[in-house]
Amino acid sequence: MTRIALIHALAHSVPPINDAFERDWPEALRMNLLDDSLSADLAREGRGLDAAMHERFQRLAQYAVDTGAHGILFTCSAFGPCIEAVARRHAGMPVLKPNEAMIAEAAAKADTGKLGLIATFRPTLESMPPEFPAGVELVLALAEGALDALNAGDTRTHDERIAAQARALRDQGCSSIALAQFSMARARAACEAASGLPVLTTVDSAVRALRTRLARRT
Repeated sequence: MTRIALIHALAHSVPPINDAFERDWPEALRMNLLDDSLSADLAREGRGLDAAMHERFQRLAQYAVDTGAHGILFTCSAFGPCIEAVARRHAGMPVLKPNEAMIAEAAAKADTGKLGLIATFRPTLESMPPEFPAGVELVLALAEGALDALNAGDTRTHDERIAAQARALRDQGCSSIALAQFSMARARAACEAASGLPVLTTVDSAVRALRTRLARRT
């Protein structure tokens, strides 16, 4: 049985990706590793993705490998360089950043107009845009207070604040919307209703991409 390690920096990322696996790849055996201090430390300490943060990611990945994982999916989008370093070290297995599959889909539609990228975690809007190809025209938006609302269990406010940004991005001329974080996937329907635009999420794209890469290796 294929064993997939899901490594999380936010507790809110756990349900969306597991729901996506249940829909699209229920046969996969999942293990969930959560270190919710990663995002908190990144936001609080202001040191960025320094050597200590890289080492933490290497240790998490090695633990996953030691348990027999065939692939690793990281679910927090603010740690791209750390995940890339893990992928280089474990080149013999698929190691995916949470957003790379969605970015590939967005790049394939680059000629359809501007893409609005919404995040609820500010560092994501710094780390993620450079991952897009030059041909993708991005308009960035931070859903202020949405993550705090989600942390407080107020999912309605969380979704409404993200949807408000989707509407604003439509008014700025965007032709599609991307939700940058796994924890935001629950707001997809609200964003579509508010903006009338197609909305990309990271979770379903990530599951499809991981399954495809592992199938190619067998």
